[in-house]
Amino acid sequence: MKQASHVVLGTTNSGKLLELIELLEPFGITCCSLAGLPEALNVAETGLSFADNAALKATQQAHALGRWVLAEDSGLVVSALDGAPGIYSARFSENIAGASKGTADERNNALLLERLATCAGDRSAYYACHAALADPTGTIVATSQGICCGVIAEAAQGTGGFGYDPLFIVPEYHRTFGNLSPVVKSLISHRARAMREMIPFIVHRVLR
Repeated sequence: MKQASHVVLGTTNSGKLLELIELLEPFGITCCSLAGLPEALNVAETGLSFADNAALKATQQAHALGRWVLAEDSGLVVSALDGAPGIYSARFSENIAGASKGTADERNNALLLERLATCAGDRSAYYACHAALADPTGTIVATSQGICCGVIAEAAQGTGGFGYDPLFIVPEYHRTFGNLSPVVKSLISHRARAMREMIPFIVHRVLR
């Protein structure tokens, strides 16, 4: 029988899953997603912050599965839009009349550019990620966070990554996440920073 992974990642998002696996596996931390786990829940993200939603997903999934769960909530925060899309980043364009066709990412990006077109000048933004680790009883034992600052491009650049990556320019590299290599992104992204802060807790609590 195949040995269960050390940690269940509280996501079915393929882009997030790939990034998290690449970050954790070098430390000997095996992981799997919620996909294919019949006991997994559909957790309502009713929190008022990234931290709230990460904790909700970690505690509820861990209690249902009886396993260690590492959950995160992340998104894009745009200054000129008063922090939007924020915790609604993945569903920014939902229920918008006349929203453009295409994938959810394409619709979200189109709406972001449309909203920013009416704002003069400021296109500063940052990606934020909050993570929570819950033990098999559903108790949070560690939390972490990471941010990555940038500006929003006037048009998509590159096809890498997912979400708003083709629009998010990292000033130090003069490129969007959509143009940066996965290796570079794994060093500087909000998710990478949150996970690196979390890794010591996983090593000492889960792998002991």
